Amino acid sequence: MRRFLPDNFTLLIAAAVAVASLLPARGAFAEGFGLATDLAIALLFFLHGARLEAATVRAGFLHWRLQLVILGLTFLLFPALGLALGLVPETLLPHGLYLGLLYLCLLPSTVQSSIAFTAIAGGNVPAAVCAASLSNILGVVISPFLVGLLFTLGGGGGISGDAVAKILLQLLAPFLLGQLLQPWIGGWLRARKKLLMPVDRGSILMVVYLAFSHAMVEGVWNDFSLRDIGVVLALDVLLLASALGISLMVSRKLGFAREDEIAIVFCGSKKSLASGVPMANAIFPAATIGAIVLPLMLFHQIQLMACAMLAQRYAARAAAREATAARA
Repeated sequence: MRRFLPDNFTLLIAAAVAVASLLPARGAFAEGFGLATDLAIALLFFLHGARLEAATVRAGFLHWRLQLVILGLTFLLFPALGLALGLVPETLLPHGLYLGLLYLCLLPSTVQSSIAFTAIAGGNVPAAVCAASLSNILGVVISPFLVGLLFTLGGGGGISGDAVAKILLQLLAPFLLGQLLQPWIGGWLRARKKLLMPVDRGSILMVVYLAFSHAMVEGVWNDFSLRDIGVVLALDVLLLASALGISLMVSRKLGFAREDEIAIVFCGSKKSLASGVPMANAIFPAATIGAIVLPLMLFHQIQLMACAMLAQRYAARAAAREATAARA
């Protein structure tokens, strides 16, 4: 039953939402907390750049066929699914939550969980490391571009020049600076993952608290009901099931080995909360971020539970094949 329970980080996110609901940031405190959040996000992307070895980026391009499939699933299939959700009537799915679902579909893949599930399932871990890393590197540029393009089609107003400048300054510039300094500080940072975890998770919790504080102050939640949240949950499940099924079918149709299939399934079906929440903070007006990131936070927990079960099934099948081969 433990695999059906929320992970600790999800519980912390829920706690941040609860605190924002009871004690939302207002006035001068909100402004100061917003500045601190911006600095924390810049530090987060600097650390991402500094910890990622340049050799990993180069290796990501060597298995180009696998990488193209995963990037296609992430930045072509998912956006197409997101646009298809626009067919759901607004009487069933409020427009603000639809935009959150569309935004979710435009994000890069996860890094840690994609690699972890690939390893549990017995897949191609080096390919998963390269694919997930490459997805996040390109996502800093591709995701905002897709937001600007597809939100106009989806009635979301596109992306402003100020938002583009903020992305370049707050996300891309720190990441590139981290890459430049990686040869000198990368090894030290990689050896201290637990020490730096509070920066990774703390920055996301700060954004969540600030986003839901703005939502409370602006009265955004007055527009949504429990039924609306239930519809978002159902559509999140539908998105994940579609992505898992299509990624499995594509990998088999193209003749990938089992290990590569596993990497494709786990890297091509997931969406990154760690990149999505800070990016939303840079792209969208403060009053709308709560509704934008809510579908992503729900999707985060759903994908962890579903992929944990799927990884265990892959591992069990591999163990059964090994046992059969040993008896033969």
